[in-house]
Amino acid sequence: MKEGNALEWLDRMMAAIDYMEEHMEEQLDMEEIAKTAYSSTFHFQRMFHMLTGMTVAEYMRKRRLTLAAQELVMSADARVLDVALKYSYDSPESFAKAFRRVHGITPSAAREPGANLKAYPRISFHISLKGDKDMDYRIVERKEHEVIGKLIKVSCKDGDNFRRVPEFWRECYKNGTVEMLCAASKGKELLGICMDMDYEKEQMSYMIAVENNGSIKDNSLTIRTIPAANWAVFTSVGPMPGAIQKVWERIFQEWLPATGYEHADAPELEVYPEGDNQAEDYRCEVWIPVVKK
Repeated sequence: MKEGNALEWLDRMMAAIDYMEEHMEEQLDMEEIAKTAYSSTFHFQRMFHMLTGMTVAEYMRKRRLTLAAQELVMSADARVLDVALKYSYDSPESFAKAFRRVHGITPSAAREPGANLKAYPRISFHISLKGDKDMDYRIVERKEHEVIGKLIKVSCKDGDNFRRVPEFWRECYKNGTVEMLCAASKGKELLGICMDMDYEKEQMSYMIAVENNGSIKDNSLTIRTIPAANWAVFTSVGPMPGAIQKVWERIFQEWLPATGYEHADAPELEVYPEGDNQAEDYRCEVWIPVVKK
């Protein structure tokens, strides 16, 4: 890890957190937050989501509702409507709905003695610079190409995507989709693809697919185009899913902060060759689309 780059990245991310915390009572523009971190909007949001398990919008929502609850409890004169407007809710109804989702009670009930409330603290980013371990990668330029497979849309709220994607894999193994794709692809690798990341709507698509060679004729499947891009390719060695999860963690916690690359706004790929994915020597790859900063 390049210590200087990593510390600079840490400073930028903390500056973005400072900016959000100082402007909690305003409608925040995601581009302005990302500028504070000297980052593209997509890169900042993807890094934040992968490192914290929540979207920027979710973090802002939970922090505002934490501060709103404190204000209601501490100030007997504060009206629910005024607190709702202060923290960017356009009506008491929308505020009450969001408040109940986080705290489990209404804003009025929060004032009752002994009311149980949740507090979501300010996020702090940390990095570890001890025990350096090299992270091998290669940069690959690839042209546009098509894939075919099963696609689902998943929510990014409350970490739902981290639960739903493994369930989707189990479903596709059970119903024969994986077997059919592998047989039709004639030995080509199976792909897991994160795509269509929309952080305003807090959702993304996930696809289990193979490269489209035209041999699969099934109306229940989806064909998508992977754009031309440069990719940072990392190898995972070991049984699934533990080995590849560690690679993902290191990419976002170590490699991206310490290099001169940003995440490009393009799909992420997991590439699975045939073989025993529970074996100690099973090798697969993570492909991250990147641009040079």
